[in-house]
Amino acid sequence: MAQKGVQLDEEAFSCSICLDLLKDPVTIPCGHSYCMNCIEDHWDTEEGKKPHSCPQCRKTFTPRPDLGKNTMLADLVEELKKTGLQAAAAADNCYAGPEDVACDFCTGRRLKAFKSCLQCLVSYCENHLQPHHDVPQLKKHKLVEPSNKLQENICSRHNEVMKIFCRTDQQCICYLCLMDEHEGHDTVSAAAESTERQRELEGNRLNIQQRIQDREKDVKLLHQEVEAINLSADKTVENSEKMFTEQIRLLEERSSDVKQQVRSQQRSEVSRVRELQEKLEQEITELKRNDAELQKLSHTEDLNQFLLNYPSLPPLGESTHSSSINTRPLRYFEDVTAAVSQVRDELQDVLREKVDVLLPPPEPTTRAGFLKYSCDITLDPNTANRQLLLSDGNRKVRFMSKRQSYSSHPDRFTDDYQVLSRESLTGRCYWEVEWRGGRVYVAVAYKDISRKGDEDECLFGFNDKSWALRCLKNSYTSFHNKVHTPVSGPQSSRIGVYLDHTAGVLSFYSVSETMTLLHRVQTTFTQPLYAGLCVFSSGDAAEMK
Repeated sequence: MAQKGVQLDEEAFSCSICLDLLKDPVTIPCGHSYCMNCIEDHWDTEEGKKPHSCPQCRKTFTPRPDLGKNTMLADLVEELKKTGLQAAAAADNCYAGPEDVACDFCTGRRLKAFKSCLQCLVSYCENHLQPHHDVPQLKKHKLVEPSNKLQENICSRHNEVMKIFCRTDQQCICYLCLMDEHEGHDTVSAAAESTERQRELEGNRLNIQQRIQDREKDVKLLHQEVEAINLSADKTVENSEKMFTEQIRLLEERSSDVKQQVRSQQRSEVSRVRELQEKLEQEITELKRNDAELQKLSHTEDLNQFLLNYPSLPPLGESTHSSSINTRPLRYFEDVTAAVSQVRDELQDVLREKVDVLLPPPEPTTRAGFLKYSCDITLDPNTANRQLLLSDGNRKVRFMSKRQSYSSHPDRFTDDYQVLSRESLTGRCYWEVEWRGGRVYVAVAYKDISRKGDEDECLFGFNDKSWALRCLKNSYTSFHNKVHTPVSGPQSSRIGVYLDHTAGVLSFYSVSETMTLLHRVQTTFTQPLYAGLCVFSSGDAAEMK
């Protein structure tokens, strides 16, 4: 099999008619090859001239040859095209672009730098770097990845390499600086300081990696807990549905039994009453007949006839006594109704007791009750606006006219004077905020609230990701998604916040000798919440209690 490294000659695979690489190559009987369209067009123009000939060797052919694509030659041409494109791309890839570090020794179009030398303060391509591999003195130089910042290693005052680190001023200096404005300072070599900080960095990395492992374990445990919660809930719902279905089936069966028993007793009682009714109706008919005969006899004027017929009257039958007729008007099945009603009431009580176990307890009514759900909240310095000063173990925030020297962090509020808690809030939580000043916002927010932009995106209560109570010296106002609601209630320097995340309840209370509800929110929280504070001007402060 041919080696991949064999170079293909582009000219050898060119058509002598169009002078381009062969397209659909064909080989004619003399052995020369052409593009199929090129040789066909050539012979078409020679149609009046016979026999047809080869444009290169002039050998003639009679009749005109039938042409077929030379597949092997076509594959070689395609390989040549790929090789040529790759070679061109490789050549272009070696040259430095606008974003690349260029070799300082190249002239004309410069190649990409392969390494930068911290002693020479020069960047080299692979070719110009070779002396650093061959010359003994240059082998000792420190080579690093290509860098555009080599000139930053040069002292701007003395134009010397900065090889010394001043710990007093925390900056790199050159040896001339050491004898000038840094005289008497605590200095070490930049290499020694770098080595020490590298050890510190490695220690920090190990600490971070350990924390990452710990957090990953925590996340795994929480993931398992979520799965356990979901599995338990699904199983409970399934079992509850089965049990309720079974209870419904039993109730339906019992209902059917009661119905059958009542109907059976109904038929029996109706039969008994109708039998007695027929007997009484027969007795009435007989009595009426006897009464008619007696009436007729009573009108007989012939005394002899009267005396003669009177003894022949049939005797009266035995009369049905009224005591044998047992009637219970409208009360036949009241005992059944009462029994069913009692079963219904007992079942409702049982179901109500069981369902109440699943329902959350009601919101407390006393401060002692709220304090049972008290949670320890600290403020997160990584979220604090630079005009805010945190103190007292990151539980207190004050507005400062001077910007604080916080490091850059993606969670930091840049446009509004706000801060969020470090802890996320779920379940039932209660905390209090002691505030003073002219205007303070006591709030909760989702973690993904915007940290920069206009107030509609960031300010607590002015978007759909936060809820806030604005406290002024003589009034309160609640805010959510730019909707504000005036709130009435006694003024207090302490605000109580109660959160039942699962039930979607958020309540703000004025706390003094008693607790007065200022505002309650009923909604559905879709993410964990974080406590928030916002202060606006000098003198404004708030503290988590």
